[in-house]
Amino acid sequence: MSTDTWNPTQYDKFQREREQPFYDLVAMIQPSAGMRTVDLGCGTGKLTRQLHERLQARETLGLDRSARMLSEQDGTALPPGLTFRNETVEAFLERDGAYDLIFSNAVYHWIEDHPALLARLAMKLAPGGQLAFQVPAMQGDPSHLVADALSGEEPFASALGNWRRANTVLTADEYSRHLYRLGFAAPRACLMIYPHVLTNRDAVVEWVKGTLLAEYEKRMAPDLFARFVEEYRARLLPRFEDTRPFFYPFKRVLCWGQRA
Repeated sequence: MSTDTWNPTQYDKFQREREQPFYDLVAMIQPSAGMRTVDLGCGTGKLTRQLHERLQARETLGLDRSARMLSEQDGTALPPGLTFRNETVEAFLERDGAYDLIFSNAVYHWIEDHPALLARLAMKLAPGGQLAFQVPAMQGDPSHLVADALSGEEPFASALGNWRRANTVLTADEYSRHLYRLGFAAPRACLMIYPHVLTNRDAVVEWVKGTLLAEYEKRMAPDLFARFVEEYRARLLPRFEDTRPFFYPFKRVLCWGQRA
């Protein structure tokens, strides 16, 4: 079973918390006139519009694998030069084209083998082109560890076809080394911890339902996924302090580099 389970309403429940890394990443970019830009994993496209307008780009293409997420742009008037396409990062990498900026706000963690991914992305840049991306670095957090453990137990393991979420994210220093080897003379990479103050610890489950758990949802029947979420909730919440409000430190790695 594989369906488009990305829900823009669920995703936007924590809109403010999800948007701040975007602004911090945009601040790392060196704007230039007439940029040709692509936003990989653009989601609903709301922030892609801001990227296009802030950079005053000649052309910005927003790509996302979820047609449901992109449907937010249906029937809306787009500024000149901005377009959207329902497409995966992998399909993008197979096409020709040189870009002045390849931007991505939290999508590469779904793709395995980041050294190979970075090498392929670098080949899509024009001379002087920039690569800017951020990925969540929560693989060691209980919110991810509990889902990993649960996916290996029945009846979920069989329903998932023994699929397990891969740990793809590198450390900030590993990203900087890889970028330097690929010809980015002065790459910047940093670990940022974003303080999310949620109503209570149960809100963490609502947070991950908009991202992490969507990958499990598309691989299960609805009734079994509901059971998965309830078991996940029962195991996860006792691992967090029961405070109101609940402080949820969310880690992300932000990277930027410019090729010679």
